[in-house]
Amino acid sequence: QVQFMESGGGLVQPGGSLRLSCAASGIIFSGRAMGWYRQVSGNQRELVARITAQNTTDYAGSVKGRFTISRDSANNTVWLQMNSLKPEDTAVYFCNPVPPRIDYWGQGTQVTVSS
Repeated sequence: QVQFMESGGGLVQPGGSLRLSCAASGIIFSGRAMGWYRQVSGNQRELVARITAQNTTDYAGSVKGRFTISRDSANNTVWLQMNSLKPEDTAVYFCNPVPPRIDYWGQGTQVTVSS
């Protein structure tokens, strides 16, 4: 059974930083592109950062220059370093391959940016 466990979210003031972690079990994702997605209640999930098997990265325009995705394929872990956080970054953050699998969505981790 494939499971993704996201962690590292929390409440942070605008301008602050958080580092999200995603640990996977039941899957070897060394050959897959992995992504961080986020969802604001009532909206669709959006892909905010992607890292390929070759460690090429790309980002949604709204987070470019502030977020950094990285991976440790040997340990099935993906991270998202988030700096200069803004209130509009408030969302539940998930990890999943790119393209995502419906049956791989985990619980996510809540990020709230507020003063």
